[in-house]
Amino acid sequence: MKIEDVQSTTKKQRIATHTHIKGLGLDKAGSALPMAAGFVGQINAREAAGLVVDMIRQKKMAGRALLFAGPPSTGKTALALGISQELGSKVPFCPMVGSEVFSSEVKKTEVLMENFRRAIGLRIKENKEVYEGEVSELSPEEAEITTGAYGKGISHVIIGLKTVKGQKQLKLDPTIYDALIKEKVAVGDVIYIEANSGAVKRVGRSDVFATEFDLEAEEYVPLPKGEVHKKKEIVQDVTLHDLDAANARPQGGQDILSLMGQMMKPRKTEITDKLRQEINKVVNRYIDEGVAELVPGVLFIDEVHMLDMECFSYLNRALESSLSPIVILATNRGICNVRGTDISSPHGIPFDLLDRLVIIRTETYDPSEMIQILAIRAQVEELGIDEESLAYLGEIGQQASLRHAVQLLYPASIIAKINGRDKICKADLEEVGGLYLDAKTSGRLLQEQQNSYIV
Repeated sequence: MKIEDVQSTTKKQRIATHTHIKGLGLDKAGSALPMAAGFVGQINAREAAGLVVDMIRQKKMAGRALLFAGPPSTGKTALALGISQELGSKVPFCPMVGSEVFSSEVKKTEVLMENFRRAIGLRIKENKEVYEGEVSELSPEEAEITTGAYGKGISHVIIGLKTVKGQKQLKLDPTIYDALIKEKVAVGDVIYIEANSGAVKRVGRSDVFATEFDLEAEEYVPLPKGEVHKKKEIVQDVTLHDLDAANARPQGGQDILSLMGQMMKPRKTEITDKLRQEINKVVNRYIDEGVAELVPGVLFIDEVHMLDMECFSYLNRALESSLSPIVILATNRGICNVRGTDISSPHGIPFDLLDRLVIIRTETYDPSEMIQILAIRAQVEELGIDEESLAYLGEIGQQASLRHAVQLLYPASIIAKINGRDKICKADLEEVGGLYLDAKTSGRLLQEQQNSYIV
């Protein structure tokens, strides 16, 4: 075996349904390009979503909601992810499905509130006294345990930190050594330690080691400038739900009952409104003092027609809150009943909530657009396929669905490899098509062979 033939597995990422979506594919003027950022077609929907992104950036979208409505396999979820990509990784994006609210452990409205607060970010800026540098030495010192137990324990840890300007050796408490282990700190890593709290943060691997190994997936950072001991502006990005969960978690004691309780799997419990109100007061004070900045994110609720009247009433109220994210809803339903009622309404959503929504319609793809989408998916999954096979797969997408056509790609590539070919051909797709049925064919067979099944 040659080392050149070995591929790094650490850099491989799982390919998901919408891995190819990198944005909305708009030019500087906000016009949708025919094929860009993983998108094909849906020109009007993408341009409308681009305007929404601009409104979010200008903070003119708070308390409003957006609805993507269209048939199945028309890119509703992809558009929501495209908005998320355009806003960037620092803006929280919380996806959920309407059926998630029906839990036996917590109330429906509690699940909605939890996801609302996951989608609201808080950027906290603090000037802290820190020790920062590249770890040049990490030596835990052991000593005899004097508390009656036998053996040795860590009495302190000696750590050496160096920067461009100098270096320093520190003698630290054993509790900080535990934090160093948790952060997986090793010699050559760039870290900082907060002087007051002793919190440890691993920034990355020093770029001096960047060429040490070829097969390595590390984030390399430059050697810090200035002195080891300095004042530094620390920026932390958290969500309101993170603050809720941190303050709701009970701080157990050291007695045997508390320790046993901590060892047992914690049951999912509701966070009280009183606690959330207290956190909101602190957050608002931080914002007024300029210590923190509110970052309204995106809450994406797919299959929104699965919600019932109670949930819709709650959404109405939650959208009016001063701490509200941008809510994006998606549905593939036409005119149907609101869940749990006899009220007929467009998309299964009550009229009073529909009145608050900006509705964007998605359209079915034509054959040429389907072929382009399938070509992008084949490229993302690193599959070879010829033009004839793509055209045939496009026909399958028209007859069945685009999702079914995409799902046939990888099984067909496996059959091609078994037959000794690098590229998928039409015969491979025909063979796979005989093995896997689409929803329409399956439904037709059920009707034809209804007597063979148990009712």
